[in-house]
Amino acid sequence: MMNHNIIKTGGLAFLLMLSLFSCSDILDQAPDGKISLEEVFKDDEKTAAYLNTCYNYIPAEGKRYYFYMRGPVDWSDEAWDTDAEAEAWITSGLLYSGNVSAANHFSFNEDWANNGAGNGNYWVRMWTGIRKCTVFLDNIDNANVRSEANRSRWKAEAHLLRAYYYMVLLKFFGCGLPIERTAYIYTDDFSTTERGSYHDVVQFILEDCDAALSSPDLPWRITTGAEGFRFTKAVAEAIKSRMSLYAASPLYNEGENHWEKAYQISKQALANLRNNGYALYDKVNFSSWKDNPDVHLPNDAAKLFNEYFSNNMGFESNPTDKETIYQTNAGQDWINTEGIGAVMGYKSGSCPSQEIVDCFETADGQPVLDLSKPYIDEVTHLQPNYNPNNTLYDPQDPYENRDPRFYASVYYNGSKRTCYWIFDETSESVENFPASKGYRTRIIATWGGEPQTGRHPTTRKATRTGYFLRKFLHPNSGQEVVTAGHAYAKVMRLGEVYLNLAEAAAEAGHLEEAYQAVNAIRSRVAMPPLPAGLSKDELILRIRNERRVELAFEAHRYFDVRRWHKPGDNLEKTDRWITAAHITRNADGSYRYARGPVSRERLCYQNKFLKFPIPLNDVNIMFALTGDNWQNPGW
Repeated sequence: MMNHNIIKTGGLAFLLMLSLFSCSDILDQAPDGKISLEEVFKDDEKTAAYLNTCYNYIPAEGKRYYFYMRGPVDWSDEAWDTDAEAEAWITSGLLYSGNVSAANHFSFNEDWANNGAGNGNYWVRMWTGIRKCTVFLDNIDNANVRSEANRSRWKAEAHLLRAYYYMVLLKFFGCGLPIERTAYIYTDDFSTTERGSYHDVVQFILEDCDAALSSPDLPWRITTGAEGFRFTKAVAEAIKSRMSLYAASPLYNEGENHWEKAYQISKQALANLRNNGYALYDKVNFSSWKDNPDVHLPNDAAKLFNEYFSNNMGFESNPTDKETIYQTNAGQDWINTEGIGAVMGYKSGSCPSQEIVDCFETADGQPVLDLSKPYIDEVTHLQPNYNPNNTLYDPQDPYENRDPRFYASVYYNGSKRTCYWIFDETSESVENFPASKGYRTRIIATWGGEPQTGRHPTTRKATRTGYFLRKFLHPNSGQEVVTAGHAYAKVMRLGEVYLNLAEAAAEAGHLEEAYQAVNAIRSRVAMPPLPAGLSKDELILRIRNERRVELAFEAHRYFDVRRWHKPGDNLEKTDRWITAAHITRNADGSYRYARGPVSRERLCYQNKFLKFPIPLNDVNIMFALTGDNWQNPGW
């Protein structure tokens, strides 16, 4: 049971703001000759405006981490950030070198958070958001609002925003937190501050979500552009599904078995979402993909997957995209800072790893590697442990006959892209010479030494891994086809809820339902169902691999690989070495494929990197007040 007496504050920044409420927001100040909180809640429009400010702390995610990169995607084994070498002082370079501490961690930097659209300074920003939501909830019942329907909806949104901010704290810091039911004043005795357990906080999140779901005036879907980005009941179900899964996972469950509860919550969430119009994106809808030979995708399954991520959800009652539950305003499709760097001559950003490429099955549904032990050398990953039942995979022709999602997500050696190329080809680019700059089709050659798209250890526009990211890019975007920022970050979608249910059902022993959920994800891209008769452990391995494939580059893997570890584990087998395709072009035009490290060992695999550090100043303040050390292990 949750301890309902644990209701104190947490965080130095939060403590400092108590007496002023929020020094940056005129709507949330103590009386100073401008406006008071009491006056805010006496006015309908000011009350609505105050709620709007509660939305200000949602991290944009997507590609808006500082400096135009994908944050957790590059910090996991999914990708290598080309800025790690070109700009070693930015987030990935610091992390790869292990040059972070509880006193100096990139996630604390407010400038980076601002430039990264809120993707940073989480400890301060989330507590600020939590407090503002709590102030709103303390006042909304007695506020002077003209519409009771608005009162009900606004209250539900505040509950849901508070749940969202707690979710962000749990994802990054992974520790117990104070549970704030009411707002505090500076006269409170903070020496008695306590923290609820991780499970307690998840229970509080679920409680806030249920409060939101109980409102008859909170809609299931936003249907007008004027209300774009507001929270809905669908967001509540997605949060419940995700956080119940996290609470049941080994890193956080404190030895307790919560899988049955996680299963029940995700089962109900999926049913409620489907009953209210949410569905997987399951067909090609736009001529830009369906009738465009310059898309260079092999089948409709690959086209629909790429199309889905290259377009936005619509704010309408019957949208084409019925899968997306919530998107932020972080633009995704900016070829200048991600994808094939040579298109615009700047940088390639997140380069998919050989490890993530290995996860995509062949078209017959067979894994390429033995999922129980993918690599014979479990740390360096240079010796793949191939699945003996796979007869389609050829290590010297590795990109044939793969899952359609592979082609929709990754540019690889020999793939093609049609767009405006800003350079004339030289004789060194033998696959493409001669050709002038302009709108044309180019073969993406990633062998070492290819001057435009080849693998290189330091050049910013090159690939570090032999691969470029494709998933979120319009197929033809470039200098003359401007789509920068067109596709927003889809941070919650129905596909995740299906996979949450599949995992929780398998872990709880409901194997048939686990099969049904994961096969729904596979069938929409024409992949065969998982073979019948798998053991529980075998099914869990397949479901975990399905998450890697379906949710690739969407910032889930970083958190998944951590929650699947136990508290005393380290990340040596996943995060220490990231590998690349080392490709040689032979004189006859054929290629020889080998594996090798990207460049260097990552020094961010020790046990402490399971969680972010809490800012040292906040830890010191709370130690002085309470005598308890709030810091995460190892920091």
